[in-house]
Amino acid sequence: MGELSPLFAPERVAVVGATERPGSVGRALVENLADFDGDVVPVNPNYDEVCGLPAVDGVGESGADLAVVAVPAAAVLDVVREAGEAGIRNVVVVSAGFGEAGGEGAARERDLVALAEEYDLNVVGPNCLGIVSTPVGLNATFAPRSAPAGSVSFLSQSGAFVTAVLDWAADHGVGFKDVVSLGNKAVLDESDFVAAWGDDEGTDVVVGYLESVEDGRRFVDVAREVTPETPVVVVKSGRTEAGAQAASSHTGAMAGRDRAYEAGLREAGVIRADTVQDLFDAARVLAGQPVPESDGVAVVTNAGGPGVMATDAVGEEPLSLAEFGPDTLDRLRDRLPEGANVYNPVDVIGDADNERMRAAVDAVLADDAVGSAVVIAAPTATLDFADLAVDVADLQARHGLPVTTCLMGGERARAADDALDAAGIPNYFDPARAVGSLGTLARYREIRERERPSPTTYDVDREAARAVLERARERGRTRLGVEAMPLLDAYGIPTPAGEVVESPVDALEVAEGIDGDVVMKIVSPDILHKSDIGGVKVGVPQEEVYDAFEDLVARARNYQPDATILGVQVQERVEMESGVETIAGTNRDPQFGPLVLFGLGGVFVEVMEDTAVRLAPLAESEALSMLDGIKASPLLSGARGREPVDRAAVAETLGRLSQLVTDFPAILELDVNPLVARPDGVRAVDLRLTVDPDNL
Repeated sequence: MGELSPLFAPERVAVVGATERPGSVGRALVENLADFDGDVVPVNPNYDEVCGLPAVDGVGESGADLAVVAVPAAAVLDVVREAGEAGIRNVVVVSAGFGEAGGEGAARERDLVALAEEYDLNVVGPNCLGIVSTPVGLNATFAPRSAPAGSVSFLSQSGAFVTAVLDWAADHGVGFKDVVSLGNKAVLDESDFVAAWGDDEGTDVVVGYLESVEDGRRFVDVAREVTPETPVVVVKSGRTEAGAQAASSHTGAMAGRDRAYEAGLREAGVIRADTVQDLFDAARVLAGQPVPESDGVAVVTNAGGPGVMATDAVGEEPLSLAEFGPDTLDRLRDRLPEGANVYNPVDVIGDADNERMRAAVDAVLADDAVGSAVVIAAPTATLDFADLAVDVADLQARHGLPVTTCLMGGERARAADDALDAAGIPNYFDPARAVGSLGTLARYREIRERERPSPTTYDVDREAARAVLERARERGRTRLGVEAMPLLDAYGIPTPAGEVVESPVDALEVAEGIDGDVVMKIVSPDILHKSDIGGVKVGVPQEEVYDAFEDLVARARNYQPDATILGVQVQERVEMESGVETIAGTNRDPQFGPLVLFGLGGVFVEVMEDTAVRLAPLAESEALSMLDGIKASPLLSGARGREPVDRAAVAETLGRLSQLVTDFPAILELDVNPLVARPDGVRAVDLRLTVDPDNL
């Protein structure tokens, strides 16, 4: 497992703060290490022995290769330094009182990080439950029970969640290879363990509970390397967007923190579970069943209702009901009674015995159109669940296709657990969960097969773009509007002809150079929603341009007397009838960096919230996938007889925006709304962005 392997396979463990005191963390740690394959050394100068084990005064005398520290926070740094000087490279700091405890604790945590760098230490925690590794019997935690052995490695940002999961897992057929309570993640974080477990032959699946990701871009890079061979599934808390209202752009509001995590996890190839149940459903099926080669699902049932429920669930997953070939249908007709349904879902009817169920399952698993199967059974007097489990396990192994079961009932269903668990076949009471697990396998197949093209680059004028941002910095402005349209021009994004002018005479001169009526907009960094105050005039003929200029300025002054008025934009009118108003934008996330957003635009953009979000920079294929990722995608393809928009032009605009925000970290948020998508290309009609002038 690379450089972290000694952490999970130590030969000698020192428990610093070991004690005989009942109910203490130090005693629980020693007692939990009773089954450890190596040596356990209690460290406490006040004891000659702890729990019957000889104790030493200091960690430097322990001769350990892993130190588990459970002393008051004020003493931790001295212990860690002593461990480092003694050559102990792996340390688990259970003690609290660090970054979670305010200013003094945060300073202590910074000192801990410095010690780790000085002595090249692997440090888990602080403020954590500890670690488990079942192959060597290592339970270096103060949890009330250890983990059952298995091939799932589990990390959690919550220690309480670990204790609950370990207690639950023993009764639900989930076994673990390694378990880590991350705590404050001062040194080692989720990326380190995902990378380590990706190289670990004993880990088939990585699962995790995360509240945050310390370095989103690093996590994406690490997981992207791991997930083609080892599936990673996480449940991420904190879906609400309490901070979204503070954003100054549509993109900032809609591409909030949870959307950033969605985009980051997708790019990383990580499967996101919505609930803890989903998390471990995914873990069980990924650890126990092969990945299907196709999406075709066969359903075999002795009960019509649950079969219909399974069929409905197939429609909610990236799956389809398999269409059986003629040979399969003939086999089913030969082996099933006249009242049975031989088409998918196969209903063997309620009086089926084990022989009939086995024959039906065998027949569908042999069909080339079937990639996986769900076996559903309600308890009857003619069917033995324990024997059925043995049959299903045998057939799954023989055909090599993934199978889940839904053996519905109580005690009779539990009689099948041993045979199914031994075969790695998950069993559920709910047909939808059985189908959902097969959906997880299908999603993982997509992740493994996904092409990972390099970002597309375009010929742009970086210096012209830099000049626009430099002018903003010189003027002390952080919010820019249509006066920054040359930024888009520099990156090859089509904009309507026009200029920002400061007088009605200049407005008339610009309008005379544009064919047809014009659009006029007030330009002010202090007035974000111009249309709300009548700050936009559409279809202004040349003879009315002079008066329109003065009217727009007057409206702005009346609305906000102290607003900075930069002028009025006079712009070519973009024909909207054949176009679709979309939004294209960027937002810079603290963890994952620049994001790109695309969706249905116009004045209702935040009401509809029909958007797709990806990490920048984008490959052309990824930009195109964003167009298909919104509910309004049919509008782009020519719904209701309309001509399709130029999808390639829209995707290229997204790619150019992603290159812009990647090139210039000073751009914090950017909206092009609307970006009018038409059959003959696109036009960026309006622009709004927020910049950090000090980051140019």
